[in-house]
Amino acid sequence: MDDQHAFTILLAEDDEIMRTYLTTALEKAGYHVIAVESGVAAMPHLESADIDLLLSDIVMPEMDGIELAQHCNELSPHTKVMFITGFAAVTLKASREQPNAKVLSKPFHLRDLVLEVQRTLGDRAQASL
Repeated sequence: MDDQHAFTILLAEDDEIMRTYLTTALEKAGYHVIAVESGVAAMPHLESADIDLLLSDIVMPEMDGIELAQHCNELSPHTKVMFITGFAAVTLKASREQPNAKVLSKPFHLRDLVLEVQRTLGDRAQASL
């Protein structure tokens, strides 16, 4: 990864413990993370920031991750999308609605998350987890 430009990840996760856990792991791997608690809170960042990757939980109140990804596609078409979920049924819906998005099912190892983020972003950096 180019030290001059750390990739920026917008993380939308309604579970505070999971959000903190994922933020810490991604920052340790060298990414700049903007962590928010909902899809609604993520929207202003998609409109104003240069986001490389939207990493979103699928099941969230107010605006689910799939709806957030649809807004992302309109507002920031260069931003790649990855989903995380603990529900198998929504994995299938996400795959239909956002066929280019990677879906990681909970529970997953942090190293697997970092490796998938690296693959998605085309990042050559090695995972340190």
